[in-house]
Amino acid sequence: MPVPARLIVTDLPRVVERRDTASVPSTEVGKSPENDRWSVEQVEALAPTPAAVSAARPLATPTRWSGTGADHRAVWGACRGSGAEPYEVVVDHVGVATRCTCPSRRVPCKHALALLLMWSNGQIPEVPAPSSVDAWIDARRQRADAASARSDPSSSASEDAEPSPSDAAAGRSGAVDPDEPHEPDSPHDLPEPPETPDRTRERDERVARMHAGLDELDRWLDDRIRTGLADPSLARYATWDQLAARLVDARAGSLANRIRRLAGEVGARPDWHDSVLAELGLLHLLARSGRRLADLPPDLADVVATTVGWQVKQADVLAGVPETDDWIVAGRTDAREDRIEVRRHWLLGRETGRWALVLSFAAYQQSLDTSLTVGTSIRADLHRYPGAALRCLVGRRHDEPAVAAPPTGTVAEMCEAVGSRLAVTPWLDRIATTVRAAPAQHHDRWLLTDVTGSVPLLVDRADGAHADSLDTVLAVSAGHPVDLTVEWTPRGVVAVAVHTSIGSIDLGLRADDSFVSAA
Repeated sequence: MPVPARLIVTDLPRVVERRDTASVPSTEVGKSPENDRWSVEQVEALAPTPAAVSAARPLATPTRWSGTGADHRAVWGACRGSGAEPYEVVVDHVGVATRCTCPSRRVPCKHALALLLMWSNGQIPEVPAPSSVDAWIDARRQRADAASARSDPSSSASEDAEPSPSDAAAGRSGAVDPDEPHEPDSPHDLPEPPETPDRTRERDERVARMHAGLDELDRWLDDRIRTGLADPSLARYATWDQLAARLVDARAGSLANRIRRLAGEVGARPDWHDSVLAELGLLHLLARSGRRLADLPPDLADVVATTVGWQVKQADVLAGVPETDDWIVAGRTDAREDRIEVRRHWLLGRETGRWALVLSFAAYQQSLDTSLTVGTSIRADLHRYPGAALRCLVGRRHDEPAVAAPPTGTVAEMCEAVGSRLAVTPWLDRIATTVRAAPAQHHDRWLLTDVTGSVPLLVDRADGAHADSLDTVLAVSAGHPVDLTVEWTPRGVVAVAVHTSIGSIDLGLRADDSFVSAA
């Protein structure tokens, strides 16, 4: 069975070293005799296939890029695709290595080639490199020095020594890939294990199992629609749990969690039919798109794959180009999913205005992440998962946290931000945003309102928020507008933090005292 191209990239290192330095008319790898800039021929020589160059040319236009720059060592920029999040690209044109947050299996990918083509045509400005690019270059140099020292114990590596592409191509004993991610506490870097028939067969089997699980899910959905939502079997948890168990066996654990959560919606409120039918439609959308990953745009395929349950290695995420910013911890909330406690930290970039989601998990007697405090800001490197997903991992932290509150907008602006995110990923059930609004009561419902509009405010335990949070919002606001971080859900918004001039108040559910009745 052919493997979808988008699903095999997490097993490949994101680095390329020139294997034939003789093809570059230069005394130093990556440089022409006249200046640092490559020629178009050199860029084409770096491409793995002629088709890769053809795919890169439409992207080699400045209008598709932002934040581009170049210096004596690197070229960098962010390529805008069809998703909400651009791909971050960096090319070391001296050491000849590329890094890109896209999950393409081609090395170098079309984004790196497009960036080099623009550079060779003089369309990239010469500017100082950002700290994230300098950190990547320095890390490569240090790992290259360490690799050189291990391969030749009798020689001492110079501090400014560059990696030797010919040595890397020759595959010397003891040499390691200088671009491989490494753990800070590990004294040695290990190269990525080579692709083997066993690994390929294992991946093919995993894809086949996932496709079989998605086929079964689609048949199950057809049966539910054919029998109708009045079918008494829907009220039995076993009806949903058996399907979820089969999806877990098919390596579609994320969909299994959605199925189990949906089981709790049946009969929970008078209008449960609407929410259940809408979720069944989204499950059908994911089941169909999960079997057509190869036909989807790259960023959309990445998000669909991870939403279905395809696991991405943390090492591969951390190997991507970091996004460095002052990250404001805007909100936190805990949830329980299939006996696993999940903590969500919502981060907002002060400079970029982009949201990020940091997840931590804890099973029995394990602890959740407590290093991020609501109402603080920390300058750090975030490594995003492939595609337009919000989820990321926190990398290097550059300083200590400082007190900070996120910027807020109107209710109309909040709705516009949520709508833009749903247009990209319609299956999201929680989206964080900020708003400045006042709590108000309309009949038996609570709202957040301002002059631009109103949204329902959820306050009961069944919707994932304590009624105590409403009391706090009312006490702090005194009926006036107040700055809030909220989580949007299909039924309304949940207040997870309130921000004042003297600090922030964390309103999110906590695992230690919030799940007693749910256990």
